[in-house]
Amino acid sequence: MSSRKDSPDSDASVITKTKPKTQRPPLYKVMLLNDDYTPMEFVVHVLERFFGLSHSQAFEIMLTVHKKGLAVVGVFSHEVAETKVAQVMDFARRHQHPLQCTMEKE
Repeated sequence: MSSRKDSPDSDASVITKTKPKTQRPPLYKVMLLNDDYTPMEFVVHVLERFFGLSHSQAFEIMLTVHKKGLAVVGVFSHEVAETKVAQVMDFARRHQHPLQCTMEKE
C-alpha cells in the first residue's frame, strides 16, 4: 500500500489570504483669499471660530493672507474641507463681507 502523503500527485493546495490595500482618502487644502474690504478682525474671528485656532495662530494666518494674498488654513478630507468652506462663506455673506474661502486637492 502506498501512502498518499508521499505521492507526488497529491492534491495539496495552499490558501493565501490577500489583504486588500486601503488607500488614504485624498486631502484638500482650505485657503483664505485676501480682499480689500473684509476687516482683519473679522478674518481672525473666522479662523478662531471655524478652524479652532488660537488668537495668535489666527492673527499670523490673517497677516499671511493680507501680505501674500492667500494662506492655507488647514488640510482636511474632502467632506470636512467642503463643510468648512461652506461655513466660512455663509458666515461672511451673513455679515456682508466678501471674504473668499476655497479648497483644492493637495
